[in-house]
Amino acid sequence: MSAEKLAQSLTLLLLAGGVVVIGTAWGYQVLGGYVPCKLCLEQRIPYYIGLPMALVALGALVSGRKGIAAILLLVVAAVFAYGAGLGIYQAGAEWQFWDGPNDCGGGTAAPASAANMLQALQSTRVVSCTEASWRMLGLSFAGWNAVASAGLAGLGVLAAGILKFRRSMAKSPA
Repeated sequence: MSAEKLAQSLTLLLLAGGVVVIGTAWGYQVLGGYVPCKLCLEQRIPYYIGLPMALVALGALVSGRKGIAAILLLVVAAVFAYGAGLGIYQAGAEWQFWDGPNDCGGGTAAPASAANMLQALQSTRVVSCTEASWRMLGLSFAGWNAVASAGLAGLGVLAAGILKFRRSMAKSPA
């Protein structure tokens, strides 16, 4: 398999993995009834930025613009590394390793009318960024997001590195 095809495959894997992760987050919220906190919602932003950029990088790869694709993939990797950092921060706050943000809470949207305000206040559930609402194998949503985001960042770096290595090999004398 050529380096370009391998980079394309890795970028497709990054895209598919990212779609699965953000789709799972939305599924737990919409279907499972889990209310995300402010920091949980902030952890979704790297997916909203990184996945479209990865798609553009894939387009650049397919059209033969390997240099642009490599740069975009490095930016995508940095975006997901930031997302991994957010996940680590929140998971650490959930385990009480450090303090979480003071202004973190979530809930439902504001009521449509003032008459429904009391009822809305009684049914609104405030979600803390420092309390895990779910765990699997010891990791919360934030912990799993840190793992997934780090993996996606790694795929971006690997794909960009393969393109860079291939370009440098093509330029060196035989």
